[in-house]
Amino acid sequence: IKQIVRNALRQKSLQSENVLLKRELGKDYDFTSIIGESAALKSIIDEVKKVADARSSVLLLGETGTGKELFARVIHHNSSRREMPFVPINCSAIPENLLETELFGHVRGAFTGAVATKKRILEDAEGGTVFLDEIGDMSLALQAKLLRVLEDQVIRPVGSTKGIKVDIR
Repeated sequence: IKQIVRNALRQKSLQSENVLLKRELGKDYDFTSIIGESAALKSIIDEVKKVADARSSVLLLGETGTGKELFARVIHHNSSRREMPFVPINCSAIPENLLETELFGHVRGAFTGAVATKKRILEDAEGGTVFLDEIGDMSLALQAKLLRVLEDQVIRPVGSTKGIKVDIR
């Protein structure tokens, strides 16, 4: 019984610490983490505030290094999805021939070397937000498959005939 009580207290402590850490992390992504005074930036922040809690997907455009991921994190952490995962994916960092199976997963036997079913990155974001960086570097066919996911909220692993419903933004 002593060990059970000790484990229960440890679990309660870990849960409290987890809540505190999530709260602290959220402070890094409030609107004050965006620094600047220009009218253009203030206009963007106003737009971000409008879309933060919307259910629709958001397209962030800008050159490399302009803070798209920061804005995506701010949107996520100021939305109702804040308690769920934020999954950033740099599409240009994953070789084109692996990107589809990394995003959508695959089933066993889908191709040579597919000895087991592989979970999808998009599934890791269930209930949360996916930030797809550098999607312009992807093939048009893969961009079309991602568009289908955004529209239907269904992913289809490579080699599968069945779709998997996901709740991602």
